[in-house]
Amino acid sequence: MKSIRIKLKLNNQQKTLMTQHAGYSRWCYNRGLSLWNAAYRDGYKPNSRKLREVFTNHTKPMNPWMKNLSSKSNIRLTYSNPSLYL
Repeated sequence: MKSIRIKLKLNNQQKTLMTQHAGYSRWCYNRGLSLWNAAYRDGYKPNSRKLREVFTNHTKPMNPWMKNLSSKSNIRLTYSNPSLYL
């Protein structure tokens, strides 16, 4: 199996944005896991669709800071600037 290493040349704004997205992803995973475990503990049969609905309809409105970060902006940042790659 082969692997390819890619080094990104990020400016300070891009580093900050990447760090925020990593923290956001980690927070979403941990929050989703806690919702899943709580539903299972309460006797429900959780699935990804229901979890996504709860997260979108209840968790996001309670946390307005989540509107500033989206899963797609990270991709746009990386692919819109090919000079980031070494």
